[in-house]
Amino acid sequence: MERAEMHDTPKTDTRAGGDPILRIEELEISFGPTSVVRGVDLALRRGEILALVGESGSGKSMIGRAILGLLPEPGRVSRGRIRFDGHEITAPSSPEELRLLRGRSIGLIFQEPLSSLNPTMKIGPQMFEAMRLHTDLTEAQIRARALDMLRQVRLDRPEALLDRYPHEFSGGMRQRIMIASVMMLKPALLIADEPTTALDAVVQREVLDIMEEVARANGTSVILISHDLAVVARYAERVAVMEKGDLVETGTTRAVLADPQHAYTRRLLAAAELGAPDPVAGRAGAPLLRVENLSVDFREKKVLGLFGETVHHAVRDVSLTIAPGEFVGLVGESGSGKSTIGRAICKLTPKAAGRVVFDGQPLDQIGAGEERHLRQRIRVVFQDPVSSLNPRMRIGRIVREGLRHDRSLSDTERQQAAERMLEAVGLSRDMAARFPHALSGGQRQRVAIARALIARPDLIIADEPVSALDVTIQAQILALLKRLQADYGFACLFISHDLHIVEQLCARLYVLHKGRLMEEAATPALFASPRHPYTRRLLSASPRLERGEKGVHLAEHILPGIAGDDLAYYDAMRPEEPYRLIDLGAGHRVAIRGEQAGPPVR
Repeated sequence: MERAEMHDTPKTDTRAGGDPILRIEELEISFGPTSVVRGVDLALRRGEILALVGESGSGKSMIGRAILGLLPEPGRVSRGRIRFDGHEITAPSSPEELRLLRGRSIGLIFQEPLSSLNPTMKIGPQMFEAMRLHTDLTEAQIRARALDMLRQVRLDRPEALLDRYPHEFSGGMRQRIMIASVMMLKPALLIADEPTTALDAVVQREVLDIMEEVARANGTSVILISHDLAVVARYAERVAVMEKGDLVETGTTRAVLADPQHAYTRRLLAAAELGAPDPVAGRAGAPLLRVENLSVDFREKKVLGLFGETVHHAVRDVSLTIAPGEFVGLVGESGSGKSTIGRAICKLTPKAAGRVVFDGQPLDQIGAGEERHLRQRIRVVFQDPVSSLNPRMRIGRIVREGLRHDRSLSDTERQQAAERMLEAVGLSRDMAARFPHALSGGQRQRVAIARALIARPDLIIADEPVSALDVTIQAQILALLKRLQADYGFACLFISHDLHIVEQLCARLYVLHKGRLMEEAATPALFASPRHPYTRRLLSASPRLERGEKGVHLAEHILPGIAGDDLAYYDAMRPEEPYRLIDLGAGHRVAIRGEQAGPPVR
């Protein structure tokens, strides 16, 4: 077989050295007669961070599972060997040897911690379990180490956290708890399999910084499995690039980014760079959508409903506009209220105050018949097409669902329209006969876009439509949306936590934090001169790759004022505290805080 491209570059981190702690030689992984990983050779030094990168299905996670001896059935290592710190993983002396290695010497962090934390057990007992199994420490010593590790991952009041359940924590906090649980045993090797893919930029930065810091402090080697090359550039000393089961290139991260030797690596980098922004500005005239002082509350009953209720102010006094044919970005961290605003616009979530005006008509004043027509004019593309596409329906029927209220069309005309729309989003007509499970993630998202566009809507609400996709598929979907907008002329509210994604498409941006708008501006102005400390934090947390004279390199926003009293104030702002947006000119507005703000003004 063809050998991987190698970069003969000296190591870049003096903390990592000596004999390799892990050697993988001619590794082949098969499922039945089909090999999914072929001829992989890798070595990992003590204290080193090595990244495995590639698209979904490239074999990255299979290698990680093979190291742990946890390949899913009927997968097996059909050729080659894995040696870890004197142990033969592929030929262990007994199952007990592998069981003892897992947890004690090799730790694993999954992409979604909620799936690996027991929802019926409190955090404390889950953290103590492995320590009881692998050490002779007393209960008091185990508890003390757990508390110390929770402090190391920067979680406040760890004593109280031990008595809470996983569902009571945010995604970022759950991932920190997983890091603490795994690192309690001080493993020699940590395998982090897409540990931050589902997290927003700020939380991703915090989690990865913590993971790196704790690993360095304990001398732990790390295999970081990721499809995000900007993240890899920030944290990994070396990188190994996988394509469809083959290791095609390996070397120091800096050398691979600056001078990629393999065509596939070059394609990955080209997709990750995104290119020059080309926002969709829309047409002049009255706004297509006007949201005025929108507030949304969620109410939760206390103790079986006997002692009142708790009110969570999810969105507070938000106003925004979208012109016909314009792409507008709504950005913020997870839990900031972005998706709630999108659902309130569609009347999928009730609002507590404010109003939504679509094409000059307040939506509170429309009847049932008009609301059905509204559903045709405002369509939604969700983040996860797996959960939003009916697994029992064929693709053609799913797309035709967008025309179910159009009684002027026959069944044959609906079928033909669905096939034309599949072709418009880059899928073949024969896809109409398939079920969603037979499609890749990128293909499923194209189906979701086709379903939304078949009714020729005036407004698309795209809720994190590319965050779960590989970088190459992200680039394809962004290009597709831009082409389809040119063909059909729809406007779009693009909801995302990734500023660099919305920069590509959106003419204007609204920055949301804890349900309140912090800043709004034309996209170039916001990137050139972000005025609010929260906007600056978002930008500083978002790594990106840029091409320079010496090839592709990591570029980061180095901005003053991303910490301190101002940002701490907004982090702790209570719903009743006054604030307002002041106009800086040219449509650039920024929130000011405190008593000087007076009542909210729009």
